[in-house]
Amino acid sequence: MSYTLITANRNYSSWSLRPWLLMKALHIPFEDRIEPFAAAANYAAFRSFSPTGQVPALIDGERTVWDSLGITLYLADRHPGVWPADETARAFAQCAAAEMHSGFTTLRNDCTMNVGVRVEPHMHSPALNKDIARLRELWEQGLDHFGGPFLAGKVFTAIDAFYAPVAFRVRTYSLDVGPIAQVWVDHMLAHPAMQQWEEEALAETWREESHEAEIGAAGRIIEDYRAS
Repeated sequence: MSYTLITANRNYSSWSLRPWLLMKALHIPFEDRIEPFAAAANYAAFRSFSPTGQVPALIDGERTVWDSLGITLYLADRHPGVWPADETARAFAQCAAAEMHSGFTTLRNDCTMNVGVRVEPHMHSPALNKDIARLRELWEQGLDHFGGPFLAGKVFTAIDAFYAPVAFRVRTYSLDVGPIAQVWVDHMLAHPAMQQWEEEALAETWREESHEAEIGAAGRIIEDYRAS
């Protein structure tokens, strides 16, 4: 197998992080190809390699696999360790990953991912507080039931990859997820692959106007660690 994983800017692209981190953490070899967001709308350019005009996309020979969940399911058919071995933990992990994939809309919109900055939010809406409370509940459930340090047990699996972008968001916006869930956040931020992603994010000099505007709408940037 010879994979190419196409992702976008490390600072902004939460969807890209999921399969990238999964493959890195599970030592699944791949060629790492970055196609940065060049404008607010990248659909036409990205259609050259992705049928949805979005990232991530996984190229496997003549086959293109798209969407972070689609890529995860594809890899799970071909590589061990994507999902937990224990049936109960696997069911939890798959449900939680699906919930992240389809839910937490307010968190996505109000706390967009930007790895390299720290933001003082303007305010927390009731809808955002509801999303944060659900995150705390879900993470505490996984850590309590399966013993940690990862969300479904002792080893990293796809559920951790799906919530990894939120770990960056928790730090960027100083979100209060409670002491138990914060332990998982800190554990994830210390993961070597997460640190590699962050190092590459901080080195980026790309800035895309619409993504920067989203940060400005969310709050006041109080620290910016990105290369100028």
